This record gives sequence, structure tokens and C-alpha cells, in this order.
Amino acid sequence: MDISQKTRSIDVLLFDDVNLLDVSGPVQAFNTARMNGQKRYSVRYVSFDGSPVRAGCGLRMTPDAALSPETTSDDLLIPGGAGVDALIPNSAVRDIVANHLDRRPNGRVISICSGALLLAAAGVLDGRAATTHWSRLADTKAYDRVSWDLDQILTAQDRVFTSAGVTTGIDLALSIIRADCGATVALAVARELVVQLRRTGGQSQYAIHLAGQFTKDDALTKLIEQVVAQPHLDWSLDALAQTAGMNPRTLSRHFKRDLQENPAQFVERIRVDHARGLMADKLPLKQVAQLSGFGDLQRMRRAFQRRFGIHVSDYMSSFVT
Repeated sequence: MDISQKTRSIDVLLFDDVNLLDVSGPVQAFNTARMNGQKRYSVRYVSFDGSPVRAGCGLRMTPDAALSPETTSDDLLIPGGAGVDALIPNSAVRDIVANHLDRRPNGRVISICSGALLLAAAGVLDGRAATTHWSRLADTKAYDRVSWDLDQILTAQDRVFTSAGVTTGIDLALSIIRADCGATVALAVARELVVQLRRTGGQSQYAIHLAGQFTKDDALTKLIEQVVAQPHLDWSLDALAQTAGMNPRTLSRHFKRDLQENPAQFVERIRVDHARGLMADKLPLKQVAQLSGFGDLQRMRRAFQRRFGIHVSDYMSSFVT
């Protein structure tokens, strides 16, 4: 059978204090995917010993089986949640996670949110790019062999997938569905779930957008939304001030108050984030620079150097797959 038509099986690891959205979000996306009217994925739920678990929200869940190194499932999905910290010292769990790819030549390991920390502890992420929830930054310091980028929504490298967590688990599932089944199937799933097929922004961009939504200044909120939506436009200080209906000094003061950065830094951050999304689509760098608002490649290179301390080409080789 053609691999594109084969039903893939996924084991989803459940544990006490798992984040329910880390489970239900991607699983619902996988369950919705259809090719020729047939389900593309089959999902089985497992816990360490097969016993029921209680999610962080209090929902009690009964798994189908115990986690086993002899599993026949193609893929292993590790969600996040506070309970991940109790799993990391469990050598049996780490061994199963560490050996899944070797046991399954066509298998994959997928983590949602802080589930990436279990992958890191098992050595699966060594030498690979990865992301996890922004709140786990301090925890990632224990795994210095991993190329962490916590501003990424998701990463995919060598059959290993990570996501920032919670709703971005759906983004990760959609990207996998698109790779497995094509854009038409992925779009159908996204439409069913009423979500975007692909978000280009990173975790910091959503934090900026939320900060703008919760500010008391409606003019600043609308300005932030316009820059995020159209980073390629002229966003000089004068243009920003005119759009917001303020003088430049007042606008700069409001940015410092609500976003803790000046307008130029804000615009650069949005453009860098947009550029990274365009890079993931394998567009030529000159085109990326134009579409993201830098105008020329040299300006984009300087911005990446300021933000990440590395050259654009080094960023692409490390984080764009």
C-alpha cells in the first residue's frame, strides 16, 4: 500500500496532571483527517502502567493499554503538563521514548508543550532544533545539547516534532497532516476545527498581540494589529504616529509603557518573526526580505544578528526544516 494511503497509528501517552488541551487538540485534528473517506490516523491512549490518570483540569481518563517498548504503533505522542516533571526521572519511560525511532524505522516522536522536556531527558533531541512552552525556559537549560528556540511555534527534524504547546499542538498536527496527506486534506481539517492552516508568528508575536489587545489604549491596539498583519508597509516612526493619531513622542512613550520597547524595536521584532515564517516556506532570502518589510537582505541580516546573534544562513540551517 502506498504510504500516503496507509493509516498511521499513534500512541498518546497519558499521565497524572497532563494538560488536557495538549491531548485533545492534536488528537482531534488527527481524528478529523480523511483521505478517500477513510480515517488517516488511528489513536490509542496509553499510560505508564495502563492505570487511569487524572488530567490537570481534574478529568479522569482510562487508557487503552500500558506504555510498552513492544508497541506496534507508528508514532508516539508525548503531551505536556505539570506531570511531565514526575515522568522525567522514570528510566523505563525514558528508555521507551529514546528507542522508539530505532524500533520503528518509519516511526515518529511528537511532543506537545513541556513534553519536549521528556524527549530531551531521553536524548531524543540531542543535536536537534526544538521548542516548548515559553514558561519552561529555565528547565531547558538542563539540556544544552538541544538547539532550543522557544519563540518557535513548532519544529520538525529527522522524524522528531515539537510544539510550543496548548493550541499550538493543533498547528503541529496540521503540519504533519499536510506533509502526510497534502494541503487539501489539511485545509479541510483546519476548516472543520475553525483554525488557521498555518500561523507564521512565534510565541513572542502572540504575546505582543495580546499585550496590545489588553492595553487601555485602543489606538495602540489597532496600530499593533495593523503592523502584525502588514509588516511590509512603511512603519517609520512618523508613519506609526500618523496611523495611531499621536505625535511621535507620545507614541514612543506609550510603547515603552505597554510593550517595554520603542516603536522601531517593535517593528523589527514583528518583521523578523514574519521573515522566519516565510523562510519555512523555502522562499528566496531576497524575497523574504522584501515581503517582511526589510526592503533589502542586508537590513534583514543585521536584524537577525541583533535578535539571535547569528547570521541568517546559520539560523536557517539550525531551525528551518
